[in-house]
Amino acid sequence: MEVTITNENFEDVKNGNLPLVIDFWATWCGPCRMIAPIISELAEEYDGRITVAKCDVEEADDVAMEFGIRNIPTVLFFKDGKVVDRLVGAVPKAKIKEKFEALL
Repeated sequence: MEVTITNENFEDVKNGNLPLVIDFWATWCGPCRMIAPIISELAEEYDGRITVAKCDVEEADDVAMEFGIRNIPTVLFFKDGKVVDRLVGAVPKAKIKEKFEALL
């Protein structure tokens, strides 16, 4: 299950007990729609081990600006509240899964 990031809840989600993956996206973004099902599948697969979140860059613009998100989709990987990796663009599931595994 994916968490929806807002400007208001971001700090609480970021400082949770589990590693965090945030998918920065927008409704009008074609490549974002391409990776959305992959992110959802991985959210289910890693449920209880990694928190997976979606951040609409138009709804939570403060969060997007904080991390300098200029291109979407961008997926950020957090450990202990800090960004440890990122992927930009529509990438294959195997590459995304590799990054999930690296968080554990």
